[in-house]
Amino acid sequence: MKKILFAASEAVPFIKTGGLADVVGSLPEYFDSKRYDVRVVLPKYACMDAGLAASLKLVTHFDVVLGWRRQYAGVLQTKVNGVQYYFIDNEFYFAGEHPYGEIYQDAEKFAFFSKAVLDMLEQIGFWPDIIHCNDWQTGLIPVFLKEMYQSKENYRAIHTVFSIHNIRFQGRWILGEVKDVTGLSDNVFTPRGIETYGEANFLKGGIVYSDIVTTVSKSYAMEIMTPEGGEGLDGVLRYYNQKLFGILNGLDYREFNPRMDPRIPYHYDSSDVQTQKPKNKEKLQEMVGLPKSPDTFLIGMVSRMSDQKGFDLIAQILDSFLASENVQIAVLGTGEARYENMFRYFAEKYPSKLSAHICYSEDRAHLIYAGADAFLMPSLFEPCGLCQLIALRYGTVPIVRETGGLRDTVEPYNKYTQEGIGFSFANYSADEMVSIIRSAMGLYYTEKENWQNLVLRGMNQDFSWESSVKAYEELYDGICQIIE
Repeated sequence: MKKILFAASEAVPFIKTGGLADVVGSLPEYFDSKRYDVRVVLPKYACMDAGLAASLKLVTHFDVVLGWRRQYAGVLQTKVNGVQYYFIDNEFYFAGEHPYGEIYQDAEKFAFFSKAVLDMLEQIGFWPDIIHCNDWQTGLIPVFLKEMYQSKENYRAIHTVFSIHNIRFQGRWILGEVKDVTGLSDNVFTPRGIETYGEANFLKGGIVYSDIVTTVSKSYAMEIMTPEGGEGLDGVLRYYNQKLFGILNGLDYREFNPRMDPRIPYHYDSSDVQTQKPKNKEKLQEMVGLPKSPDTFLIGMVSRMSDQKGFDLIAQILDSFLASENVQIAVLGTGEARYENMFRYFAEKYPSKLSAHICYSEDRAHLIYAGADAFLMPSLFEPCGLCQLIALRYGTVPIVRETGGLRDTVEPYNKYTQEGIGFSFANYSADEMVSIIRSAMGLYYTEKENWQNLVLRGMNQDFSWESSVKAYEELYDGICQIIE
C-alpha cells in the first residue's frame, strides 16, 4: 500500500478561504483505500471551526529547530469521512482571527509549518512514500527535505509532489530574513535555488526541489510557462517543464448534487430539471429581491470581486447593459471596495434588474447555482475554477472567458452542430463579453428547445473527482516505480 501525506494550509471542513480548501478537503477521500493510505496535515489555527477543533485529540508534541530558534509543536488528530487528519499546533504562529496575515508573519509561520511537518513523521511513525505539497505555504517542505534530512534513511525514501493552485501567490520575502528563519545554507538562496528578483520565493522552492510539479488544469500548465501567465516564474517552469503536469480539479458530487442538496428548496436532476429548476429560480428572485419573472434571463455570479475575476470588464458595460437588456443579475461576493460599491450603486439604480449581496453565504450561493439560467465567469486567468463545474452540475449554463480550466471544461455552444455545454469568448474584452452574453440570451429567448438541450448536455458531463484521481494515482505510481 502506498502512503501519501497531503500538506496544505487549509481544507474543508476545518478552514477555508478559497478553492484550495475544497480540493484538499475532498480529493483524499476518492483514492482507493485498498491501495493508498492518504492522510492530510494542516495548521491548527485558532480561527478554525470551533466545533471541529474541540474534537481533536493530542497525539504528541516536540520542539522544532527553526534557524536559531526552538519552537513548540503539538500534533493533534481526527478522522473525517475515513481520512486521517493531523494538525500542527503552535499558539504563537497560528493565533489570530484569520489563517493568513502579513507576509512577514506568514513567511516565518509557514517555514515553521513546513519544518514541523517533516519532524512530525518521526514522532508519529508515519513514513509516506510521497508528500503532496500545495501552494507556496508548503513550498519549503521539498527544500527542507532535500537540504536537511537526507542523512536519515527514512527521509531519503520520501518523494514530493508540489501543486500550484494559483501562481500569483508565491510567498516572496526578504532573502536575509528567510535565511535567518530557516537556517538553510547559502546555496539555497541563489537563482538555482529559491531566489527570484532579489527575494526568497517559497513557491519557487516547491518547483525547484520537488520531484513532480502539478497544476490544476492542462491549459493553466501551458499558460504559466508564458511571460503573460507565469508571474515572473515562466522561465523556471519552462526549464522544469518535463516534470510539470496539468491535472484538472474535480468536483465533490456528493456535496454538489441538486437531487440531494439540503441548501436548495426544490430538488432535481436531468430527468426533471425543466419543471423543478424554475421553482428554484422563483425562490431565488424572491430571496434576493428581484421581481418574480420566470421568463426573464437571470445571470448568477458567485465570486471574489477582483480584476482577476474579470470585474473590470463588468465595470465597463454594467450600466449600459442593464439599461438596454431584458435581464436580471444576482451577485454574491466580496472583494475590492470599488467593485463592492459599484454593485451597491447599480443595484439601487436598477432594483428590478440587479441584486448585489456583498457578503458570502453558502446557502445563497447554492440557490444561485440552482436558480439562475446562466453563470458568468469572465476571468482574466482561472487556474481551474470550480464555479463553472458547479453551475453545469445544477443545469446553469456557464458563460466564461477561454482561459485555464475554463477553456478545458466549457466546450462552446455550436449552433450548427448543436454541440457544446456553454458560451465562451477568447479575448479579454468587454465588447466580446457582452456579445457572447447576448448570444446566450438570444438562444434562451428564441430557441427554448435548443436551450434545454444545452442545459441537459451540461448536466450530463462528468467532472467528478473520479477521473482526476486516476491521473494522480498514475503519477504517484510512476514516482514509486522510480523509488523502487
